[in-house]
Amino acid sequence: MTDIPLGRDMALRIGRAARLLPDTDAATLIGVLADLTGLPPTAERLATLKVKDLRQAAAGELAGVEKATLEQALALLKGEGMEVEAPPPPLEPYNEGDLPDSIRVACASNGGEALDGHFGACRRFLIYQVSPTDCRLIDARATLGDRDSGDKNAFRAALIGDCQVLYTLSIGGPAAAQVVKAGVHPIKFPAGGSARLRVQALSAVIAHAPPPWLAKVMGHAPEARVRFTREEQPA
Repeated sequence: MTDIPLGRDMALRIGRAARLLPDTDAATLIGVLADLTGLPPTAERLATLKVKDLRQAAAGELAGVEKATLEQALALLKGEGMEVEAPPPPLEPYNEGDLPDSIRVACASNGGEALDGHFGACRRFLIYQVSPTDCRLIDARATLGDRDSGDKNAFRAALIGDCQVLYTLSIGGPAAAQVVKAGVHPIKFPAGGSARLRVQALSAVIAHAPPPWLAKVMGHAPEARVRFTREEQPA
């Protein structure tokens, strides 16, 4: 199966799509495509595929994959989004203790400073330190290596294990369980947007009156969380 002759563009499409899919390498994906369109896979044949086709293919290798992840993989197979990814912006200086009363937030990203990634498929996590008065991009962690980890979700959860909050377009149940086990609170933003604007909004929430869950991850005592809750009640 791996001896099927592929052009460079098609091989790149399949390789990148396979990387998005859990427990799927390029050879497995080629097998799925063979079942759907025949071999060799061509741009014309792939253009006819739909998400439901991938889910129903062959022995059901992709049956349990999230719809959003399948949509992203299918777009890559069709040649969409194959442009060179934008690098993250420069990191901002930060030393432990620079931002008192701050938390660390991971944002699933595929390029630039966008919140545009799914937990199990994003190319990197942008790491922000967020306080009531400031937010700084302190790290950008590539997800390369998750394929060799044996447990992709556990690898990614460990990658952001020093954070308290995760922002992502979507995350499946088993992955969310791994993230929560690592002590990280996952929050979905299906519409995505600017990671910077999202964490700036969180900074304003921290400054005003954090909800109980946020006060908890910030390490506030129960008495303080009760005070925050009372402050949020209408007059």
